[in-house]
Amino acid sequence: MARSEGAVVITADLDYPRLLAAHQSPGPGLILFRGGSYSDAEMLSLLERVLNQSDEESLLNSVTVVDRNRIRRRRMPL
Repeated sequence: MARSEGAVVITADLDYPRLLAAHQSPGPGLILFRGGSYSDAEMLSLLERVLNQSDEESLLNSVTVVDRNRIRRRRMPL
């Protein structure tokens, strides 16, 4: 997998972090929504929370897992 400089992917697809891990990829950064379906308002509120609590560097170099109760971050490569 080629690295995309300055990119962050936002997804709920669990296959995406598995692919990053399988390829020991250093990027792109990933924000992964877990825990069921979200309304548009819930998704935007959670994304705003992530962006307000994170600096650009940490988002570009990690997988950020978001659910209704918490935000976790793991540095890449996985």
